Amino acid sequence: MLFSNRFWSRGLCYRRRFHSFLNSKQSLQSTPTQIVRTSNSSLHFSSFVDKDDFGDHPSQQPSQSLPPFDQTSITQSDTESEDEALEEEEEDSEDDFGVLDLFNLNKTQQNSANKVVGGDEIDELRHPLVREVCRLISLKHSWNPNLEGQLRHFLRSLKPKQVCAVLRAQTDERDALSFFYWADRQWRYRHAPEVYDKMLEILSRTKLCQGSKRVLRLMARRGVERRPEAFGYVMASYSRAGKLRSAMRVLNLMQKAGCAPDLSICNTAIHVLVMANRLEKALRFLERMRRVGIAPDVITYNCLIKGYCEVHRVVDALELIDTMRHGGCYPDKISYYTIMGFLCKEKRIKELREVLEKMEGEAKLLADQVTYKTIIHGLSKHGHGDDALLFLRESEEKGFRVDKVGYSAVVHSFCKVGNLDKAKELVNEMFSKGCIPDVVTYTTIVDGFCRAKKVDQAKKMLQSMYKHGCKPNTVSYTALLNGLCRSGNSLEAREMMNMSEEEWWTPNGITYSVIMHGLRRQGKLSEACDVVQEMAKKGFFPTPAEINLLIQSICRAGKASDAKKFLEKCLSIGCPVNAINFTTVIHGFCREGDISTALSLLDDMYLSNRQPDVVTYTTMIDALGRRDRLEEATELVNKMLGKGLIPTPVTYRTVIHRYCEKGKLEDLLKLLEKMLGRKEFRTAYNLVIEKLCAFHNLDEAYKHLGKVLRTASKIDADTCHVLMESYLKKGIAMSAYKVACRMFNRNLIPDTKLCEKVSERLRLDGKSMEGEALMTKFVERGLLCPKLKQ
Repeated sequence: MLFSNRFWSRGLCYRRRFHSFLNSKQSLQSTPTQIVRTSNSSLHFSSFVDKDDFGDHPSQQPSQSLPPFDQTSITQSDTESEDEALEEEEEDSEDDFGVLDLFNLNKTQQNSANKVVGGDEIDELRHPLVREVCRLISLKHSWNPNLEGQLRHFLRSLKPKQVCAVLRAQTDERDALSFFYWADRQWRYRHAPEVYDKMLEILSRTKLCQGSKRVLRLMARRGVERRPEAFGYVMASYSRAGKLRSAMRVLNLMQKAGCAPDLSICNTAIHVLVMANRLEKALRFLERMRRVGIAPDVITYNCLIKGYCEVHRVVDALELIDTMRHGGCYPDKISYYTIMGFLCKEKRIKELREVLEKMEGEAKLLADQVTYKTIIHGLSKHGHGDDALLFLRESEEKGFRVDKVGYSAVVHSFCKVGNLDKAKELVNEMFSKGCIPDVVTYTTIVDGFCRAKKVDQAKKMLQSMYKHGCKPNTVSYTALLNGLCRSGNSLEAREMMNMSEEEWWTPNGITYSVIMHGLRRQGKLSEACDVVQEMAKKGFFPTPAEINLLIQSICRAGKASDAKKFLEKCLSIGCPVNAINFTTVIHGFCREGDISTALSLLDDMYLSNRQPDVVTYTTMIDALGRRDRLEEATELVNKMLGKGLIPTPVTYRTVIHRYCEKGKLEDLLKLLEKMLGRKEFRTAYNLVIEKLCAFHNLDEAYKHLGKVLRTASKIDADTCHVLMESYLKKGIAMSAYKVACRMFNRNLIPDTKLCEKVSERLRLDGKSMEGEALMTKFVERGLLCPKLKQ
């Protein structure tokens, strides 16, 4: 029996509830109900967990010691039909359009599912029950069975709108998804249809496409009607995650589910196709929509206009606007703004004015303040300040007031191209018109002066900010300090930062980084290290990349020991140190010849839980090989492979170079066999032969030539040419002749000029027959005229 006698003795009530649950149309095949005892010795039912949700193996089921809604990973079978439909990779086809054929069949389909009204949901957020549930969810890190019992009790009292409010209240969408899964597994509770829609709507604003797909599948299991909006939310989630092909596969799921599309899902599909650079397919989708009777709206056309602009087909975009008018769908300002934005980027002012005239004349859409603001910002953003200023004047002539944001955009454009005089004139004009510049405008000019290496004028501009009642902020001072550091006055910048408290501004992490890099570039490395420690005390930590730049500078100065001390200090103060930082210090010691310290630092990486990567091992292998310590280098190679690290091309070149240099060919071949077993490297033996030629070990190079001639590619031909040239330099023309013959046998054609040199050298060595035979091979293959045989 599945249940104990003690369970049946709890009374007829439990038995009726249990059988009622099993007979309900929402119940699915699931694991038997288990009876667990809580801390207060009362019985409660564990969740009905679908096998598809957590796998068949018991170890895959959620542990009761963790928060029940913290177990979000739902392992799905890869053989499910919906997964295959979403994940399959096929060629571009019209299969995705088949769902449109359902439109006529189900044209009268009703989509009157309940939706949560925004205002009602806001009211529900204030409900005490909703707030208490949200509080319990926030305690997931300190979860215990009592809190779970409270949450389960509150869940059964929540109305669907209140459950939606709980989901919406979560700042982290993953918490909302976890609570959704947990609630679905509870006894005597099932989500209402609007809860599924709300969950999908929340996920559509994230990249959690797998979660949205599983919620959609759960709706099918629970018998909940899946409307087009639900599929649209899943498509949006896939699109945000960059999985555009999978987003289009959602249409196949709609077709299998018999769900008729609506205009919303069609617009989503066209948007996805445009984002995936499938404009032609989007246009075919539009034609298919029209054939089945789905009339496109202005949103549909705006998506296609954007697609045309992205592929520089502005004429087609304008023709599409004409098509809209003739079809009874009139363009809006966004239609024209999209084209204007592209024209602003390309600085096509004449065409921009033509579009503006069309908007006012044909579409009867007046160019207002927003229109000019869009044009001004578009031109300024792409560095076309002069044209932006012309439109600013035109805007003012038409009676539109340009605010300080518009002026600041033009000022910033002038500063970017170094036209600071024009920027200053524009600022003075702002004062004359009563449009007082703000700190952003001033900071832009200060930064422009610093970029032009006019730091003195930047200082004056900073002082004038105080005169006009505009207090400089941290960004203003950071721009000035950056200019000082770039001009070689990093110590002055350091002093200014130390005076920040007197000037009533607070340095941030970027400010400290600017000073640190300025001191580093000037070679003041100890001062730069002090800045790092100071910024760490203030709670700002440099990135590993910034730390690495400083370590590199210290090592290049021949002070690897100081770099090691700095690295240890960074570890002690909590800076984010990674394996690359350790590798840089190890490389510094290797350059100084201190191999023992470098090896010691390699061991320290394990102690500090920074695992060496393949670059670290390659650095040490090269250093050991350079000092003829190949046995230790071999041990490191084996250790690297034992840790599962994949050798890079640099690793192969390093190992081959050092072992060929020392003449340890047998050891090299054994290592190569192990390394190639981990990852194939096509030119490994080509490198071996070329390095052997470089170190004048031609006999060994010829001995292993067969490994190169196995594939007979152009790379192999180049390697053979290197060996032939090496033989010629040594005056061994006969060996070069043999290499050329072996190439012909493998249908590889040697270099003609090189073979002519070999033939000439053979003739001088008294071996004219071999020389003539070599050139005859070219004649036989039609590569030389017979007269050149003489």
